[in-house]
Parts: sequence; C-alpha cells; structure tokens
Amino acid sequence: MKPIVYGALAACLMLVSCTRTESPTPKAAAQPAGETCAAHGAPKGLCFICDASLRESGRLWCAEHGRYEDRCWLCHPELRDAKRAYCERHALYEDECFLCHPELKKASTSAPAADLMCEEHGVLEKECGICHPELLADKRPGEGLKVRLPSAGSAAKAGIEVEESGTRGMQDGIECLAEIAFDQKSLAEISSLVGGTVRSIEVDLGDRVRKGALLARIASAETGEAQSEYLKALADETLHGKTLERERRLRAEGVVSDQDLQIAEAEFKSAAAGARQARQHLAVLGYRDAQIAALASGADAPAELELRAPFAGEIVDRTAVQGMLVQTGKPLFTLADTSRVWAMVDIPEPLLSRARVGQAVRLTVESLPGQSFAGRLTWLPAAVDERTRMARGRVELSNPEGRLKARMFARATILTEAPGRAVVVPRSAVQSIGGSPIVFIREAEDLFEARAVRIGTTSDDLVEVVAGLAAAESVVVAGAFALKSQLLISRLGAGCAD
Repeated sequence: MKPIVYGALAACLMLVSCTRTESPTPKAAAQPAGETCAAHGAPKGLCFICDASLRESGRLWCAEHGRYEDRCWLCHPELRDAKRAYCERHALYEDECFLCHPELKKASTSAPAADLMCEEHGVLEKECGICHPELLADKRPGEGLKVRLPSAGSAAKAGIEVEESGTRGMQDGIECLAEIAFDQKSLAEISSLVGGTVRSIEVDLGDRVRKGALLARIASAETGEAQSEYLKALADETLHGKTLERERRLRAEGVVSDQDLQIAEAEFKSAAAGARQARQHLAVLGYRDAQIAALASGADAPAELELRAPFAGEIVDRTAVQGMLVQTGKPLFTLADTSRVWAMVDIPEPLLSRARVGQAVRLTVESLPGQSFAGRLTWLPAAVDERTRMARGRVELSNPEGRLKARMFARATILTEAPGRAVVVPRSAVQSIGGSPIVFIREAEDLFEARAVRIGTTSDDLVEVVAGLAAAESVVVAGAFALKSQLLISRLGAGCAD
C-alpha cells in the first residue's frame, strides 16, 4: 500500500462516475422484477457489491474500489483482457456479469480466481497483510499473512528484535486475581470482659509477642466483686467442710441421726459448687491459675484485670490508650499469627470445574518482583457471586518472613495438570488483533509473517503457545507493535494509488 495520491484518486473517481453515467439503458431493462439496489441498479438478492455475504468465497475483494481483486483494473491494469467486454458498473466482464444478465446466475462460466501478485509488496495478493488485513480474522493457528517493510533497514530503525522460540516445562493452570488476608484460624480480637479503665498498656502496634504475654491492665469494680465472691465461697466451703467432718464423727458415736448427716453433706456439696462457680468466674475474666491460688492462700491478689495474648503473634491493630474507659466486648488489640496467610482467589465461573481442593497454587505480587510463593487450594465455595460470576476460593500459604501483607493484591495460578514440555515465547511477542493472539515470524530482513496462534498457560514473563508455532522459529520479541501498525496501515487511511 502507498499513501493516497489525491490527483490519481480524483481521476479514478471521475472515470467511475463517467462510466456509470454512460452505461446503456438496455441493461436496466434486463433486470428481473422486484426490489433493486438503488446504487447499482441490480436485484438486492444478487448485488454482491452491497451485500458481502453474496460474494464468492475464496475471492479477494478490493475494498478500496468496491470490486473483486482479480477484476480491479485500477489495482491490476496489466491483467485486463482487452478482447473481452467489461462491465464498468459492476466490475465484471460482460459475459460473467449476472447483475446485468441474471440468466448467467444459474450457470456461471466465470473463470476461477487467479493467484494475483501484489506488485507493491512482492507477495501473493491473498497473503498480503498490508493490502488485506481483514483476511487475518479467518486464519487458523499456524496460518498467517505477510508484512513487507519499506526496506531491509526498516526493522532495525523500528527497534525490532528477534529470538528463537524455546521449550520449557509448563503446567496448565487457572489464572486468577487474589487478595492476601490474615489466617482467620490464627487471628484474635482481644477485649475486656468487664467495663473499667485502662491502667497500663504493655505492647505497641507491630510488636511480636509470645503466648501468655501481658498486653494491658484494666481496673474494674467488677473484678473486686468477683474476688470477694470467690473468697466468700471458699470460706463457706471450708465452714461446711468442717461441719460435715464433725457430723460424721458424732454419727459414728451415735449422737446424731442419719438425717442430720445427710443435711450436712448436702450443705457441703452446695458450698463446694458455689466455690467452683466463683473460681470459674475469675478464670473467665482472665485470672490465671497461679493468681487464683494466690488469692485463695491469702496473698495479695492483682488489683487490675490483666489482658494476655492467647497465642504467639503480632499486634496488627490497637485501639487501647491509657486511661480510656473500656466497654465490655469492645476490641482493644488485634493479634495475628502472620507466619501463615490466606490468599482469597477469584475463580471465573467457566473455569471453576477445573479447580479442585488440594491443587498446588503459585502466587506472585507486583510489589515483590522476581519472587513467587507456593500454596495449596484448601476451600472452594458452594456458590458463585451473582454480580461478578466469580467463585472466591481460599489458598493457604506459608509466610515465615512476613513478606506477604494482608490486603495485598496478587496474581495466582492454580496448577491443574502435570508439567510437560511446551513451546514458549516472551509476553512481549504476543499481540492481539481483533481479540485473537498473533506472533510475528521473521522470514527475511524486510519480510515478516503475522501468524495466528493459540496460547495456553502464562507463567511469569513467558506465554505457552499450544498451536501455531514450532520450537526454534525466529519470533519478534521487541518492536512487534511497529509490525502490527504496518499490518493495519490500510485501516488507518493509507491505500492504493494505482
């Protein structure tokens, strides 16, 4: 394709206009009855110029001049047979123009389309991607169109680089987005079970603590009442225990009756139950066994309630400040074991049938380039999201160094098949035209093939090509966009000027 020369184009348009004006009227009279095409005076059911579905399959169409390529004398004047009458109105020879002579439609004698050469680009017309980029849409993997650059040095000027396609072990997988989250099995919101005042805070945000570590002290009247109830219950248990021992001794001597002994036993059991209940109340409030034992022995008991870590982890949130009033059940600290995290993966509904609990998962994060993390799919939901049509699954990962942070976005690959050898190319080599993937193959210094391919798994910066490409082919890995622009140049306004 050459840039449009407006003088030549105007001459072409004048030629077509004059030809249409001078077309003999008997042709119009020869048209069958029925609705006709206003632009070409032909039956609408036969007008292949307006209706592309009526054109012969396999015959190239010159979209610029509105005729078959092998009948376009504007593009290929050297092919015209001067001995055959030519219908300028419909761009066919008279003896094959069924628009003027509908009776020819029943038994067309038109010659088969010839393999025309694109003189401008030096390739077959049916393979010229610059003149006919629309043909790429019908290409199957392994088929393509030729793209000729203006000169042998054009590739270097456009920054085009070529590498041989290689092979490597790849695994088929489901590509999906993911979000990092804390392991909910090792996450705790720590709050006070009684109202009171924060007397002291022993940890800060980001501190790593061991199990049982002191986090804060809470002063509360309720803790004093609980201690008093426990001491009173212990005293009652001790008193009724002594009474029971005396009644048993007196019964053995025959001084008291069996009924008196039974009453003493019942009162002791009731007092013992009250003591256990009061002790349990202290344990629920957070008192340790040693503290309760010290209280029972008469030693000084802690005046405040102590909040302690239920397991080892990191303080990831803190709302407590010294002197604040504490409400029952309101979280003061959030503790998380960050050595293990979850990745919540969004699996597209069409791919959900390939996912299984137990499959290995590979995860990458943009903020950690060059690093990947291995995990395992541990849960799949029973329903998909009605709005996004995604199923949010759970992947568990080890995170001993804490590099993965909650709420990070990531890309996950759920590995669904065993690894095998595959043809691979860099991501930069794969271009998309009309939603279909293609790669460019170098055939000469100034000649490339835009080839349709079918891609498979994407891993890191490599793309698996499952059909349309063999190993050790010269694939464009840099500057492919320049070739794509050259391929689509006719759609951008350039055209023939013959």
